[in-house]
Amino acid sequence: MVGESVDCDFKLKIIESMSGHSKWANIKRQKGANDSKRAQIFTKLARAITVAAQKGRDPDSNPALRLAIEKARSANMPKENIQRAIAKGAGAGSNGQELEEIRYEGYGPGGVAVLVDVLTDNRNRTTAEIRNIFSRYEGSLGEVGSASYVFGKGPENPSFTIPLNEKLKNKVLELLETLYDHDDVQEVYSNASF
Repeated sequence: MVGESVDCDFKLKIIESMSGHSKWANIKRQKGANDSKRAQIFTKLARAITVAAQKGRDPDSNPALRLAIEKARSANMPKENIQRAIAKGAGAGSNGQELEEIRYEGYGPGGVAVLVDVLTDNRNRTTAEIRNIFSRYEGSLGEVGSASYVFGKGPENPSFTIPLNEKLKNKVLELLETLYDHDDVQEVYSNASF
């Protein structure tokens, strides 16, 4: 009897210590995922600042730069990163690498219209990658004007929306998330009704 009690206590301690290890592993994994997501957001914000700074490095006379800096600050981007992005856009340390703004238009599953705004230093690479993402999720990249008519001048408010069933909803969400996770993508708009 006494031996069993000691044995149970020992097993309990082993389980508790393993549970602590598992908890730390989960925290470590979550932190890594959060750090990765945060770095990706900072990269996108830095690109937006760099492009805006190409039109002037003074936020008081450059509303696009002021807006990009405000977005970066609201995401808690370090001041040094903001200054480095402004300097890069103004020509300091850019190594001749200029970023280009491009808007891609296409259609996803169920005929959902999609606009994708990107900043890229390599148009051909980005076009191929965006086209590949659309095809992977049963969509297609369209020509200029093929989907933008749905959105007008304010892309946040499409002129009509497309309701989706559960199956299509998941496919469209996967497409939109994969597009947004691409390093060059700044914004993704769709007329899907979730």
